[in-house]
Amino acid sequence: MIQKSSGSGRRILTYPAIHPCDSISPSTLLNSLIDLGGDICSYKSKVFSVYQRNARETFRQIANLLLFLQEIRDTTLDLPHPVILSLSELHLTFQKIRCLLEDCTRDGTRAWMLVNSDRAANQFRIVIRGLATGLAVFPLSTVDMSNEAKDLVELIIRQARKASFEPDPDDKKAVKDLMRILNHFEEGIAPDPIEIRRILDYLGIHKWSSCNKEVKFLDSEIGTEFSNGENKTKLELLCSLMGFMSYCRCVIFDTVDFESQHLNGQCSNISKDLKGINVDDLKCPISLEMMSDPVTLSSGHTYDRCSILKWFRSGNATCPKTGEKLTSTELVPNLVLKGMIQQYCAENGIPVVVSRGKNRDISRTVMAGSSAGEGAMKMLAGFLINKLVNGSREEMNKAAFEIRVLTKTSIFNRSCLVESGTIPHLLKLLLSEDSNTQENSIAALLNLSKHSKGKCVIVENEGLDLIVHVLRKGLKIEAQQHAAATLFYLASDEENRVLIGENPEAIPGLVELVKNENHHCKRNALVAIFGILVHPENHWRVLASGVVPLLLNLLRDSEREDLVTDSLAILATLAEKIDGTVAILRRGALQLLVGILITSTSRTGKEYCVSMLLALCVNGGLDVVARLVKIPSLMGSLYSQLSEGTSRASKKASAIIKILHQFYENNSSSASVTSVLPREQFVHVW
Repeated sequence: MIQKSSGSGRRILTYPAIHPCDSISPSTLLNSLIDLGGDICSYKSKVFSVYQRNARETFRQIANLLLFLQEIRDTTLDLPHPVILSLSELHLTFQKIRCLLEDCTRDGTRAWMLVNSDRAANQFRIVIRGLATGLAVFPLSTVDMSNEAKDLVELIIRQARKASFEPDPDDKKAVKDLMRILNHFEEGIAPDPIEIRRILDYLGIHKWSSCNKEVKFLDSEIGTEFSNGENKTKLELLCSLMGFMSYCRCVIFDTVDFESQHLNGQCSNISKDLKGINVDDLKCPISLEMMSDPVTLSSGHTYDRCSILKWFRSGNATCPKTGEKLTSTELVPNLVLKGMIQQYCAENGIPVVVSRGKNRDISRTVMAGSSAGEGAMKMLAGFLINKLVNGSREEMNKAAFEIRVLTKTSIFNRSCLVESGTIPHLLKLLLSEDSNTQENSIAALLNLSKHSKGKCVIVENEGLDLIVHVLRKGLKIEAQQHAAATLFYLASDEENRVLIGENPEAIPGLVELVKNENHHCKRNALVAIFGILVHPENHWRVLASGVVPLLLNLLRDSEREDLVTDSLAILATLAEKIDGTVAILRRGALQLLVGILITSTSRTGKEYCVSMLLALCVNGGLDVVARLVKIPSLMGSLYSQLSEGTSRASKKASAIIKILHQFYENNSSSASVTSVLPREQFVHVW
């Protein structure tokens, strides 16, 4: 009956609890309650950085109550039915107590729990009062127990009603000290490192990794709170704490101890075991598509958030799968399943669909969110630049790494670090003989290249040649991979596309990277080539690089949907012009493309196939058309695109069908005609 709470399926400082079902037997309920009490007592061995006094009082009350419950189980063989009401109330309270203790000991939440000490103390007060309520309705006269046990119950009730749960005095002092530091950030005053360390020591945050967990948790809470948009004060406090913890992570801790980070070239990818998983379980029962934001209903079934909300808006108050009437329309995020879906998509090259509600994740980071958060970041930028300029080799490496981490998802951090002048110093580090420093520097530049001004600063400081140097001669394959991605973002600007194309090493370097076995390298190189191709003058350069046979081999051999789609995108662009069409046809690609159109499950991939086939028909003449009409399964696939494909795929499929029908009408008597449509007419596949 008990389900162990993991903490990952609910938001912190929320206490979901479910009443046991009415039909449960008293003995079963009693045993479940005792097990749950034992689970609560197991938290004694965990670290309570805050709320220690309140936790001790809670453990004392639960331990006394367990003695009472165990005596009932040992002495009463047949429990009367009236005890269910009392035991049910106690079970509900025990669930909430476990959630509360879990929050108090949860990694990464210590700073947030500290500043919420008043709220948590009130919750301790509520749950202990709940114990008194549950015991007050217990029919003591109906069970056989000792007088000592009955006296114990009366004692627990009295103590629970009188117990005073207030924030610990030490917690209140730590909150006051923390708020003073946040005020310093707002006023542009550098905080005293000794004061910062005192707070971190109080919270038990002694390592870079512990501090990083705090940052990740706060970032997640900010994202959720931003989407709700209800509590501006709470959001500002979260952003201030985020700035404080980011500052601590960079300034206070000299070494990075987290193995999965890239400071020392260690990047452990701990994946979940997905063997034997049923892919249908990852799809929404309503939309039948892979879920991007799975949520669980009170019925226990999980749906994609957007689908179930649409179901509710249509006036339905039942579970779509079972028809059961829901007791609540509350949606509980299923973060475990979400992680499995993301892992499955990553391992199988399936693009992860991001729900609309998550699009704000980046847009919300345009601003710091609070004056303290903004001040902390500006001070931190100055600190990092000093390390890049005057630090030792190890300090330069760590500074580049911290910039890499800070700029991964925050637009404000990117802007702040671009404005402060970090880019020229990072570019110099690309020539470092230390492979980790080079990798962290190019990864940081990759993130900064996503900022509009960052692109300009990189190019103005002759960064393009340095990035291409890393692409061709990077000390680690990861550095080459990041260099390719950086070129992709730089290529979003027309002038940069021209400069990249004119660099004699850029396109050959990208093509060479496509040959690498690492699929991340392949993907980054492919999207960079695609971006460069937007400039017409780069068409012949890409074609001359010998990329066509390489891409066709990828289509034949790769099982990754993303690599196939990216390869098709490049080939479709090349096929727009006659020389591209010739290069593709010479490699016998026609049958391969038709096969992909017929078998692919990707709508985007099918669209590129249709676009390419149309371009090949137009530029390749009657010979191509004559070969296509001999493939009986082609016409069915084209007609399916009229109804199932994208709007562009539908239009292009219609055009191919028209060409094929025209060929039938002209029949073999038109052998002297060299093209169904004028050869100089190019078809734009976008």
